[in-house]
Amino acid sequence: MAAVVNKWSGVSVSMESVLGAAKTISAINKGTTCTVTGTHDFIAGDYVKLSVQGMKQLDGKVVRVLSVSTTVSFVAEGIDSTPYDTFSSGFAYKITFGTTLGTVLSVSGSGGDFNFIDTTTIHANVKSQVPGVANAMSFSFDNLWDMTDAGLIALKAASDNQAQKAMHFAFATGHRMVFLGYVGASLIPGGSTQDKVTTKVDITAFGTPTYYAT
Repeated sequence: MAAVVNKWSGVSVSMESVLGAAKTISAINKGTTCTVTGTHDFIAGDYVKLSVQGMKQLDGKVVRVLSVSTTVSFVAEGIDSTPYDTFSSGFAYKITFGTTLGTVLSVSGSGGDFNFIDTTTIHANVKSQVPGVANAMSFSFDNLWDMTDAGLIALKAASDNQAQKAMHFAFATGHRMVFLGYVGASLIPGGSTQDKVTTKVDITAFGTPTYYAT
């Protein structure tokens, strides 16, 4: 079966515009189906920010609601919590991605690569190593410099307030990437002579993204 080819064409990039009220989480199970228990008003397809103690692998994670059981629990799509730590407390917040970034010209990603820890013993003839932690992931955008654009204005506000924001990338194939991040946007104009005026925006991820095929 041929791989799905994603292109930087027809890509929608949006940022959190509204974060809903905190919903108290009373339990998160360990299992291939990750069920989050707590009174809520979410529906299938909602994106939710998790703020979690104990089960640190889900702290700062953006997940999509796969299904709900009335208002007492929901399933976090695509999450296998089997190997995670034990949950102690937490909150869930519904995310509204109402800010579209419509001035993006190009994007480049960096980070996410792992540092490796040398575990070579004095008797070994070949070095050995184990993975450590991954470097912080970040994205750098070149944008048209338009000081009337609502997306750029929102990015600048997030940067000025050092606010953590959820980001959503939707590719033309249906693939999606969501994560929390911090925005750096001074909106200083740049570019070359007789060319368009551009400005750079950087977004550093908090934790790791969640990916969805559709």
